[in-house]
Amino acid sequence: MNSVLLDSAVGTKHAENTRLIVQISCVATLGGFLFGFDSGVINGTVDGLKQTFHSSSTGVGFEVASMLLGCALGAFFAGRVSDYWGRRSVLIISSLLFLLSALGAGAAASSAFFIFARITGGFAVGAASVIAPAYIAEVAPARYRGRLATVQQIAIISGLFTAFLSNFLLARAAGSSTGTLWLGQDAWRWMFWMQALPSSLFFVSLLFIPESPRFLVVRKRDVEASAVLTRLYGESEARAKLADIGASLAQDRHRPRLSDLLDKASGRVRPIVWVGIGLATFQQLVGINVVFYYGAVLWQAVGFSEADALLINVFSGALSIAACLVAVMLIDKVGRKPLLWVGSVGMAVTLALVTWAFSHAGLDASGKLSLPPAMGTLALVAANAYVAFFNMSWGPVMWVMLGEMFPNQIRGSGLAVAGAAQWTSNFLITVTFPVLLTSIGLAGAYGLYAAVAALSIVFVLKCVHETRGKELEQMEG
Repeated sequence: MNSVLLDSAVGTKHAENTRLIVQISCVATLGGFLFGFDSGVINGTVDGLKQTFHSSSTGVGFEVASMLLGCALGAFFAGRVSDYWGRRSVLIISSLLFLLSALGAGAAASSAFFIFARITGGFAVGAASVIAPAYIAEVAPARYRGRLATVQQIAIISGLFTAFLSNFLLARAAGSSTGTLWLGQDAWRWMFWMQALPSSLFFVSLLFIPESPRFLVVRKRDVEASAVLTRLYGESEARAKLADIGASLAQDRHRPRLSDLLDKASGRVRPIVWVGIGLATFQQLVGINVVFYYGAVLWQAVGFSEADALLINVFSGALSIAACLVAVMLIDKVGRKPLLWVGSVGMAVTLALVTWAFSHAGLDASGKLSLPPAMGTLALVAANAYVAFFNMSWGPVMWVMLGEMFPNQIRGSGLAVAGAAQWTSNFLITVTFPVLLTSIGLAGAYGLYAAVAALSIVFVLKCVHETRGKELEQMEG
């Protein structure tokens, strides 16, 4: 009887610990939600920017893309700063930057101030994009670490959807994005100010979660680390984990620095760093943000009406969330590497089909691109299948692996370099697509993305090592 009661008490305590870890991870994923919201809110404000700042097409383009520059810098410096101030501390800073960016962008009286506010928001997006999954990886047990980190991608897409919905409702209430709304301010300004609500919630929530125990051990704050681990895992498991973390750092427990990314024997960049950079860049070079950023333009270019193009984007968003849920269910069962190579194969095939369909595009009587009905259907189905393959594989899995694949000593520095590479690739894809569209056409552009997807199959099979079920202390550099 006593044994049954003891087992029951242990089971109850274990459930409480699991619930706490899930709650803490959900707080961290609010950074992903704001990442998505900040990326999506700009879509409904372009007319307002043109009218208010009298910006040229080039000016508006830079106002829209300026955030991505901040993202690359934010991702790089957040990884480094998190090694000094902590993962939680960087997330708190990013929540304040989200808030300041939202208030500043909405209140901007000039294009220059608006760009400054958006770059500030970019710093927050870049920081949250790399530190949130790293924090989750450092607090979650290996057995369900992947599922919790994958929720980050769902949060990102949910943030995008919420921004689109908020923009739509505000514009409808005011009559248009440039119409006057509350307090005599234009609706487009309120679109940015709405972000202040989740930003404030993120800030307040972060005050109630602990610092990463791995960071605390690296900083030789073992007493604090023990207290956090006990809160998360229970006393007996906490002692074992603390010993494992300490053992993984015993040979080289110094303050982390960028030079740690170099192999001491050869002086060359560690192979694991190149793998991280490869994961980060391939995720963008397959062209996914062409669909996210230029979706409506893309479908209108081949004959769909504006209303149909927007509806296709809504469907793609819903499909993205469903695909992410598939990843949540599978990532800790089949592993990271299988999802990546299946995704690569799927993307290569579907992008090739999109390329084939667009190669049949012609000009209608008004001079606009159009597709034969059969090719239009093929392009639509293949493009959405491509979105599904991405979001069940490279979309979430890349972030999961970046958060967990680096050894404790170099996690912050590795994230800094890989995160900067990811956002730089994002920027390059975003700014080069219009050029590709006019120089080699839709078929040529998608042909390039299909070729990159095919190359990613080789990269996954040759370079990526499985991390499912491994504790962070077992990661090799």
